Amino acid sequence: MLNNLTPFLIHWAITALSLWVASHLFRGLKFDSTGALVVSALLLGLANAIVKPLLIVLTLPLTLVTFGLFLLVINALMILLVAALVKGFRVSGFWTALFASIFISLLSIFIGSFVTGSDPTEKVQMPQSGNWL
Repeated sequence: MLNNLTPFLIHWAITALSLWVASHLFRGLKFDSTGALVVSALLLGLANAIVKPLLIVLTLPLTLVTFGLFLLVINALMILLVAALVKGFRVSGFWTALFASIFISLLSIFIGSFVTGSDPTEKVQMPQSGNWL
């Protein structure tokens, strides 16, 4: 039962660690508390799982015209969305979100390759049965 929860918690921790490191490297990325950091990591994961695929489909022509570079804009928009939803998370502007999203993505892949010991781009699989916990 906990086998299904473990990969989720690992990815959540990796995202939180990446956000924390990014907040120390980028002056425009700030967290008021550890709670805001943890909630931001959770919401960023949910936004990437739910909202981001919808935006990718809706902006597919623009993504194709820009040879995929518009996906970087979508990543920045996900960070700005989370910053708008979480009270203790502030991003100074779009460019900070853009460069921070690139850094967070690369750092998450790097850390994930060591922590999970498998393919760094592996997706977290939801349980196939009706029991989630």
